[in-house]
Amino acid sequence: MQKPQQYSWKDTNLALFGSDEERKVKKEAAELEPAWAEVLECSEPKLFVWRIEQFKVAKWESDLYGKFFDGDSYIVLNVYQEEDEDKLCYDIHFWIGVHSTADEYGTAAYKTVELDTLLDDRPVQHREVQGHESDLFKSYFPEITYMSGGCPSGFNKVHTREYTPRLFHFKGERRNIIVKEVTMSRKALDETDVYILDLGDRAYQWNSRGCNKDERFKAAQYLRKLCEERNGRLDTEVLDQDDAEEEHEFYNSLTDEELEPISDLEQASFSMAFSQPDKSVYRLSGESGSLEFSEVSRGPAASRGAVTEEDVFIIDNGHEIYVYVGENASPDEIHNALTYAHKYANELSNPLLPLTVVNSKAPARTRRAFESVFD
Repeated sequence: MQKPQQYSWKDTNLALFGSDEERKVKKEAAELEPAWAEVLECSEPKLFVWRIEQFKVAKWESDLYGKFFDGDSYIVLNVYQEEDEDKLCYDIHFWIGVHSTADEYGTAAYKTVELDTLLDDRPVQHREVQGHESDLFKSYFPEITYMSGGCPSGFNKVHTREYTPRLFHFKGERRNIIVKEVTMSRKALDETDVYILDLGDRAYQWNSRGCNKDERFKAAQYLRKLCEERNGRLDTEVLDQDDAEEEHEFYNSLTDEELEPISDLEQASFSMAFSQPDKSVYRLSGESGSLEFSEVSRGPAASRGAVTEEDVFIIDNGHEIYVYVGENASPDEIHNALTYAHKYANELSNPLLPLTVVNSKAPARTRRAFESVFD
């Protein structure tokens, strides 16, 4: 499997996001966007997913929810109600695959802000990047599966005679199990995880000697779901590493292809997952007459009290980034909030952290999540 070129996150231009001219254009365009019609008609909690295809917003079928191509970008809208309240609340996420192009990423981001404008700025906006999704995003799906490839190839219904075999890797603990398509090579097998080889009309679950019960359980669930999707026309078998014969079809279907080396970005992400970075607070202020971006506090001093309603603040706890837009922030500060947050993230050793925009009028759930950063 040839690895596609990885997108350079520093190439995306968000400079016009939030300007008055841009908002007016978005409001007019949003009213004409066919994809948003079902959102305007929605009167109860519901999850929507769209994929960016040739610069257009295309509906993602509900039976594919939770499956994402690493070469694509998506928009996910969760409509919900707070407890004991009738009004609808919204979370909009734009999700970027690690091999998504700058054009796709830019379209997803632009369309996310467009939808936010259509809904009169009520939604909470989030940026999600493959492998670094927020807990909120992951809570929408039983599992998240990363598929290799992307538009225009699409995800077609399975026809067993023409199905392309795929090898899926299950790794993690408890609810945090990631399912990712990997190279069809014996060298991709890690003796601490679980794999499923999907051949179209038959599939094998391979349990390594070092895998945990959560990975085995999630893989078994995945097999059952595959069976249901194919109306029961799927033969399945579960193999344990120590008992499987060397000439079994599972092994014979794999090659000895060398694996791509881990990129610097992936290595940095792995290191960050096991680190305890300092919390930091930054302020974007135009008080001096021009916009200035500066550090306010770091470590134990980075308290909730450092964030006021007078400016825009960026809060980074090493695992996610919040952009807090103060109630009294100036139009210039508000218009440039996402631009500065994006620039800030790009300069980190791990620029793929989840990013959420929040203010004092955000839904209670979002405010609680924000406040917990300072606990």
